[in-house]
Amino acid sequence: MAAEPDLTIGIEEEYLLLDPETYDLVDAPDDLVADCEAALGQQVTREFLRCQIEVGTRVCRTVQEARDDLARLRSGVSDCARAHGLVPVAASSHPLADWTAQTRTEKERYAALEKDYSAAARRMLISGMHVHIGIPDRDMRIDLMNQLSYFLPHLLAMSASSPFWKGQDTGMASYRLTVFDNMPRTGLPPRLASWSEFSRITGLLTELGLIEDGSRIWWDMRPSADFPTLETRICDIPARLGDTVTLAALIRCLARMLWRLSAMNQRWRIYESVLLSENRWRAARYGMSGGLIDYGRGEIVPFADLAAELVELVAEDAEALGCTEEVHGLLDISARGNGADRQRAVYAKALSEGADTPGALRAVLAHLAEEFTADM
Repeated sequence: MAAEPDLTIGIEEEYLLLDPETYDLVDAPDDLVADCEAALGQQVTREFLRCQIEVGTRVCRTVQEARDDLARLRSGVSDCARAHGLVPVAASSHPLADWTAQTRTEKERYAALEKDYSAAARRMLISGMHVHIGIPDRDMRIDLMNQLSYFLPHLLAMSASSPFWKGQDTGMASYRLTVFDNMPRTGLPPRLASWSEFSRITGLLTELGLIEDGSRIWWDMRPSADFPTLETRICDIPARLGDTVTLAALIRCLARMLWRLSAMNQRWRIYESVLLSENRWRAARYGMSGGLIDYGRGEIVPFADLAAELVELVAEDAEALGCTEEVHGLLDISARGNGADRQRAVYAKALSEGADTPGALRAVLAHLAEEFTADM
């Protein structure tokens, strides 16, 4: 069997900063960012909008190491925010906020984004969670991306946490994806033959002046522009630390499972993008409640069944990587619902107790603030 790739893991999360009484968005003061940087170093940075802050773990060898580092980052951001009279939440949309009222971070890269993409960029009052898996071999990175794309809708369905937008229930489990898809070079990654083909594509776009580098390619999964990793970008950000770690563990185990198949001259079946896009839409619209299409069976399968199948599919890999408990968290997510489900449950309860719509949505934000530190 060929040598196993490193499969190191890194997790990035983007948070929103709120007033703890009104739960309105608040621009991060420079002093808060400075305090975060003093406590957490280069693992924290501003995001496109001033009401956002981003963290990234170190390169980790195990899922437990990634969990510990992410818990440290969440705790550090929470402590610094509290010291400045603010509270962070992990949610892919703010239920009440208007994107036109937000302030962009003064940074050359972000100014260029706004100039190039206009309202499509300014509208991105959304947050996500990205997972990097270390795969040193470039062609293997491309080969695994082609196969892993099948599972991207499953990851979206479990992570969906953006049902509300500008005071309304959008009917979507992940409205974030609807917003982000207005940008170019988004969506499912194309099927590529090799690293050379990927390099030719990015090289041409760069030569034409359309992008600075590969970081302007925003597919749901991409070879990272900065690291020897495969970066999964489709996920909404879970409110709870434990759910983020579970999804990251699943991504790592899926990568190992596909490498293991390739080492035995086997591979996951590649389906046409139009078919995967159908599941991507179902995941964005319904989350886990509508099930996903199993193209091998030719039927829509309830998500509880799919979650159980995923756990079984990667059981050998989870054991080898020491994250069986984390992967079994998929069954918990399936049973209690994703972030969108839980937000809607809080919203419905508040309405039933006499709250008006804005009040019920503020109850959702209070719930998200509690969830941020619930697993730490």
